[in-house]
Amino acid sequence: MKKLLLSSLLLTASVFAADGYEVYKNKCQACHTEMMTAEYALSHLNELVAPPMVEVSARLKENIKTTDEEEDVDRYLFILFVKDYIVNPQLDNSMCNSGAIEKFGTMPSLKGKINDDEKQAVAEWLYDRYENTKF
Repeated sequence: MKKLLLSSLLLTASVFAADGYEVYKNKCQACHTEMMTAEYALSHLNELVAPPMVEVSARLKENIKTTDEEEDVDRYLFILFVKDYIVNPQLDNSMCNSGAIEKFGTMPSLKGKINDDEKQAVAEWLYDRYENTKF
């Protein structure tokens, strides 16, 4: 009986879990382009309203690193940072380069506009989507 109940709970949770790409499209895409090269971004800088997501992911991965040998530690810390930053964006916590901060400023908070499941899903998507992708 316990196994049946646990299986039902897990199945229900997975059915209602947010999809990171859908969250990106609904909450982030208006400002952040999903994919472009660094060269394209530089040549179209005046058209951008925020850094492309591929650059955001790359910049965070450069800055959020540990010496821990467990593979998932960096991913876990990345996800924690993103979940907090999208509702509490602070200049002091920004990992953008100075040129991006000068051009775009700090992103507006999504506090009250994104729930915990959506934050988790988009943070996971942001990490996984650009695995082995260079900007």
